[in-house]
Amino acid sequence: MKLIYCCSALLLLLLIPRACEGGNILVFPIEGSHWVNMDILLQALHSSGHNITIVRSSKSWYIKEKSSYYNTHTVQVERTLDQKFITDLINKSIAFERGALPLTSFLHMTVGMFGTFVDAHQAVGEYVTAMLDDQELMRNMKDSKFDLVLTDPCWGGGVLLAKYLNLPLVYNVRWLIAGEGHLAIAPSPLSYIPITGSGNTDKMTFFQRVKNIILQLITQTQNELVMRLVYQEMCDKYLGPDNDFKMLMLDADIWLMRVDFVFEFPRPTMPNVVYMGGFHCKPAKPLPEHLEEFVQSSGEHGVIIMSLGTFVSELPADLTEYIAAAFAKLPQKVIWRHKGDRPASLGNNTLIVDWMPQNDLLGHPKMKLFVAHGGTNGVQEAIYHGVPVVGLPLFFDQYDNLLRLQERGGAKILAIQTVDQDDNFLKAIQEVLNEPSYRMNMQRLSRLHRDQPIKPLDNALFWIEFVMRHKGAAHLKAESYRMPWYSYHSVDVFLFLAGVFILMLFTTFIFMRCLYTAMCKHKVKRD
Repeated sequence: MKLIYCCSALLLLLLIPRACEGGNILVFPIEGSHWVNMDILLQALHSSGHNITIVRSSKSWYIKEKSSYYNTHTVQVERTLDQKFITDLINKSIAFERGALPLTSFLHMTVGMFGTFVDAHQAVGEYVTAMLDDQELMRNMKDSKFDLVLTDPCWGGGVLLAKYLNLPLVYNVRWLIAGEGHLAIAPSPLSYIPITGSGNTDKMTFFQRVKNIILQLITQTQNELVMRLVYQEMCDKYLGPDNDFKMLMLDADIWLMRVDFVFEFPRPTMPNVVYMGGFHCKPAKPLPEHLEEFVQSSGEHGVIIMSLGTFVSELPADLTEYIAAAFAKLPQKVIWRHKGDRPASLGNNTLIVDWMPQNDLLGHPKMKLFVAHGGTNGVQEAIYHGVPVVGLPLFFDQYDNLLRLQERGGAKILAIQTVDQDDNFLKAIQEVLNEPSYRMNMQRLSRLHRDQPIKPLDNALFWIEFVMRHKGAAHLKAESYRMPWYSYHSVDVFLFLAGVFILMLFTTFIFMRCLYTAMCKHKVKRD
């Protein structure tokens, strides 16, 4: 028995240090709401004993240079994709959408914004070029012996950095450049997988499928152009002309997808895709004293919160006044994240704040409704806490995110063009508050989301550590992305089989013709 105890103790001594040994992780993040969820992942990695080093721009507005849980390499740049650029872009988009016809709006978002889209990635390209041109920085990174690169591939810099340093690559991902990640790596039949911006669900009519395919062609064309105009040039310069940026982008070891199938429509997937939707969500903490007092003062009516995300702190003045007047007519208390001028029509029941502990408010027992723009982070928090949503989508994927909730009976969507017409905003809020099915459906989604064998964040940590332990995850990568399109879709096989079939038909025809001719000649000769 003593021998067994000694062997067990020795085994633990051998295994525990390996399990707890800290890795050395290089992170190439992006700004805005994408940084918010990356930051949560980095804090968890740091708590697990890993060393984190971040590459950031000198003009970064979200990623701080000094932190207790990561080190930084700061790249000096003249310009970058900054907060003003994004805010101006969204404000112009809102102004356009409010006056646009549906077809004009569709064309504006799919084609008209392309120049701005390219300019944004060129700014990113200048930042990446400055990083790769800094020989001292690159030498420092090589000497640091990193175990892997963790990046959000919405910007292409992390892909180039991982290849330059010859390191395994892990994605914290939903978007590749601008396309949805699944579309790039997994089989994605367009007959039931809606393209972002189409406004379709997984149940499409014939003309919706036509729209879906057209939008996919436009999106793919834009992505190819951006990759060729911006990232392939850097790829040729720093990695050599034999490297194709698109192939490098698809060659990541693990794709940590920021969705799950409680939120996303069912679709095919791949072995190296790991779902961590809602990984940033957590039980609510106590509110600050002044907020708790305000929430408790709502009595039996409860509280509504409104936030339009990281980039939108205020709306056009007329729309702000309309929303404030609508809130004033409600018996509920309202907490509204708004940084603009105080609306003249603001009611006594509405508290305006610069910032709010959104997750903690959504988890409060008195929370009744969330007025949201439809960003992935906010939608996942609403699902986690089971709070129904009135959606006011403004940009990019927000309508599609809210559509998934609406299809499951947990949200009501309002268009920015008509939100201030015919009391639409007030009617939508009253409908979601008074119809019990909205809350019941969101609580059902919350139960489904929570009913997992392992928490999404723990699952993400496991797979990052898995890549560090095994120096990659090559055994999980399918061969599909290395195949030319005609081989992937077996076009060459179909053409070959069609050729063989036609040849057989032609041979049979010639044989029958020769046989017929011979028989006719024989008959004539006999006669």
